[in-house]
Amino acid sequence: MALQDHFRPPLSLRRHWHAFHNAWATYLAADLNQRLPEGYFAEANVQFGIEIDVATFEEAGPGSAGVGAGWAAPAPTQTVPISVITDVVEVLVFSREAGPTLAGAIELVSPANKDRPAHRDAFVSKCATYLQQGIGLVVVDVVTDRRANLHDELLARLHAPVGVPIKAELYSVAYRPVERGGQPSLDIWQEMLAVGHPFPTMPLWLRGGLCLPVNLGATYERTCREQRIPSDGT
Repeated sequence: MALQDHFRPPLSLRRHWHAFHNAWATYLAADLNQRLPEGYFAEANVQFGIEIDVATFEEAGPGSAGVGAGWAAPAPTQTVPISVITDVVEVLVFSREAGPTLAGAIELVSPANKDRPAHRDAFVSKCATYLQQGIGLVVVDVVTDRRANLHDELLARLHAPVGVPIKAELYSVAYRPVERGGQPSLDIWQEMLAVGHPFPTMPLWLRGGLCLPVNLGATYERTCREQRIPSDGT
């Protein structure tokens, strides 16, 4: 099934993109769970509009009582702004070998991940942390109403050469952290996406060397069917 534009009319006026992303992550996790060997499992993790509870943090700040009776935390020596991820739409694959340990991740980009530098920085930081821990990653960007290349920003964060740039607003990229000859490297598979065109199948490399096919097309089609979205987007 071809990709539709979930962020612009007419489809955006008839369906909520966040409901679609939520369902797509669920069906991606279900598809992976059918393929994963014993000892692994996949879970969808979807959160929109994440905010830090500032009031709670302020109440626990300087002058408040600590856990130990009569003790209070001193004033901070410095306060600096930080970037916080506001939307999370992901599928996480865990290994149960030594308790639930993250082995791979699929990130579905949301508009909030692309809409301003601080949000892009937070998303890229999370992805970079995954890769630097040896966790395989797939990023899927089908957001049409925001322009930003998170793939190039991620490579810049990793101080890696951009190599072949993605000359498209929409794309899917798979990353495999691997060591060859004592040298850490990052294998990259990148595919351009476009409204009206079918999806590729991407490789998800789990930590430890296991590789799974991520069937974006079949899971997207199932999501459209279950959400009652016709193929013409009406």
